[in-house]
Amino acid sequence: MIHIYCGDGKGKTTASLGLAVRCSGHGNKVLFVQFLKAWRTGELNTLELLPNIEVLRAKETAKFTFQMTAEEKAQVLKDHMTLFETVKNKCVAEKIDLLILDEVVGACDRGVFNKEALLEFLRNKPENLEVVMTGRNPFPELVELADYVSEICKRKHPKDKGIMARVGIER
Repeated sequence: MIHIYCGDGKGKTTASLGLAVRCSGHGNKVLFVQFLKAWRTGELNTLELLPNIEVLRAKETAKFTFQMTAEEKAQVLKDHMTLFETVKNKCVAEKIDLLILDEVVGACDRGVFNKEALLEFLRNKPENLEVVMTGRNPFPELVELADYVSEICKRKHPKDKGIMARVGIER
């Protein structure tokens, strides 16, 4: 099935990681792919210790997408789509059970991931492949295609008080 974890609240990636751990714990193969995240976070250290989980990450960028020029965004789009080709091939060749596309929804929203390529993949994915996507602002066609859509809504967040991401909690 196809899952979307979306919304402006904290916990979209965390929810997907919980599912990755659960799936791996049953001996299934998990491919965890991150887009738009340049910093190294604690969960990546843990995932490396777990059996059956492979992590792929997009190339790091020096800027947030809203700071990028059109040319820089075009390069990020190209890099993301190159990574996605690798992901698609792995899903078939390695019989992946769970594919997590972390922040792919946000990458589509920001114009640095091809929406049509994502939809085509989802419509033609291997039959037994479970797919989880995270990020803000899923586009309508993606929501329509999904079997699960869970929205995480922010009511309060420490960032509202100027408290930045803390190691071990948000990073």
